Amino acid sequence: MQAQLAERPAPARTRGVVRLTAAQLLVQRRVTLLLTLLPPLAVITAIVSLWGTGITMTDFGITIGFYVFTGLGVTLGYHRLFTHRSFTAIKELRVMLAIAGSMAAEGSVISWVATHRRHHAYADDYGDPHSPHLAKAGGVRGVAIGIAHAHMGWLFSSEHSDQSVWAPDLLEDGAIRKVDSHFGTLTLATFLLPAVLGLAITGSWVGMLTAFLWGSLVRVFLLHHVTWSINSICHFYGREAYEARDESKNVWPLSIPSFGESWHNNHHAFPWSARLGLRSWQVDPGWYVLRALRFVHAARNLKVPTRAQMRAKLQGSP
Repeated sequence: MQAQLAERPAPARTRGVVRLTAAQLLVQRRVTLLLTLLPPLAVITAIVSLWGTGITMTDFGITIGFYVFTGLGVTLGYHRLFTHRSFTAIKELRVMLAIAGSMAAEGSVISWVATHRRHHAYADDYGDPHSPHLAKAGGVRGVAIGIAHAHMGWLFSSEHSDQSVWAPDLLEDGAIRKVDSHFGTLTLATFLLPAVLGLAITGSWVGMLTAFLWGSLVRVFLLHHVTWSINSICHFYGREAYEARDESKNVWPLSIPSFGESWHNNHHAFPWSARLGLRSWQVDPGWYVLRALRFVHAARNLKVPTRAQMRAKLQGSP
């Protein structure tokens, strides 16, 4: 598919795309560069400075806690609820998920949703903001360029998805629009709160520093690369269980750290499904949390494909 798409002439204009001004693009690229370089530098620092001593239970608890909170904000809030409306939720849960997703530092809720809806509209074709299959080169070089673009390169693009085209429903939602407007504050909070917790629990500046290193920088690094791997790895390697009009794949090793997002072929076959791991053995932590939220009446109307719908889309089915 890659070579075929590379040879196809790109359309003159893609629906729902806006171009940043030179000044906006400069700011975006500097901020993106900062957010993509600082976390891996923190990982290196952690390895070098803490070699042989390990991570403390305090730092481990803070890191896991913030990883789960922000990761669920992305998969349940940004993705399954706001982008695909695969379930409904009470207002308090909607706002909490929007805040949690914002604290993943992957973009504001409305901009993230607009980008992802555009991705599904043009999946692995021209107009898809982060497909790995559109590199205008062949062979190994084309694969490398495509995966690099899908993983991180697209973040530096001058093209943005028009929110008025792709997310008009969220622009009309006052509560979500308010959370969206506070994205900068929430990003700052996601880096500062682990350090504050570390200081409060340990009562030492060293405890604050290591909590910031692990709970802020390392945690953001891990979550970002897991999320970006859904765009890159899960559109290139893995298994296709269901017929989809794109190159989405299921990659089981990522199912736990991605909270079920790596059942990506399942998702592209049934984008409206609240459950991504459609088989009993397909681990989907996000789905388990949704079932718990349904039990306490915070989430309702969880959409899941029927067995007949799944059979109809199975690879190789007549």
